[in-house]
Amino acid sequence: MTPITEVEGRRLALSNLEKVLYPATGFTKGEVLHYYATVADALLPHLRDRPLSFLRYPDGPDGQVFFAKNVPPGTPEWVTTAEVPRSEGPARMVVVQDLPSLVWAANLVTEFHTPQWVIQDPAVADRLVLDLDPGPPATVVECCEVAVWLRERLAADGIEAWPKTSGSKGLHLLAAVRGASSERVTEYAKQLAVEAERVMPRLVLHRMTRSLRPGKVFVDWSQNAARKTTAAPYTLRARAEPTVSAPVTWGEVEECRSVGTLTFSASDIAPRVQDFGDLLAGLLDAGRAGAVP
Repeated sequence: MTPITEVEGRRLALSNLEKVLYPATGFTKGEVLHYYATVADALLPHLRDRPLSFLRYPDGPDGQVFFAKNVPPGTPEWVTTAEVPRSEGPARMVVVQDLPSLVWAANLVTEFHTPQWVIQDPAVADRLVLDLDPGPPATVVECCEVAVWLRERLAADGIEAWPKTSGSKGLHLLAAVRGASSERVTEYAKQLAVEAERVMPRLVLHRMTRSLRPGKVFVDWSQNAARKTTAAPYTLRARAEPTVSAPVTWGEVEECRSVGTLTFSASDIAPRVQDFGDLLAGLLDAGRAGAVP
């Protein structure tokens, strides 16, 4: 029997709560739902008004993993959806605006991925993202070194950067921006990546070329394209363990000397939010958005 629960007045059927989704740790689907409900206050503002791409892994990361962009069949009528422009024609996507919608989406077992724009104005980017991806043997430690340089470089242009782990191997830098198209932000992000490679040639790469990757940090600027998405803050990842794309402090980035210090799993996040609040709250303050030069 599928348990029915009520969340803020909405009735939800939750399925397979005992199912182990992360075999390495025994983390169950019920624990996934509990995690999202616990961090909802910090997570929801980062999803609000952004059409979501779901990376679904209903049988855990070892099972089938697939991207879903269109509104899934059976979506309750009270979940917000929005028509979004796409090159192949407009499509309808889910927008998670409240706790019941978040719990419903979490029940699908998904990573949450968002674009760098909101549904009210898809032609204008309000976020800049730089995805720092290490090629082994490089790790998040090298990513942190690059991030500190990029933070200073962005600050020189009046743009404030905020770090979070990718929840996988790397680090994401986010910034609130204003007054530019996705194309312009992508160009600017590429300029930064090229400059970083020029300054730190032994450490940084701005091209994805696989053969050049070992031991270097690829600064992926391409996720600023309007059609691209990035793992949202606080999302669980489809990895061997229930790791999270976790906001971190610049102090933690500067002091990072080993991979373990910047690896966070679901159980770490609620205590961090209690101690720090939402470390990315500044991203949501329109007054702090920087102008893209």
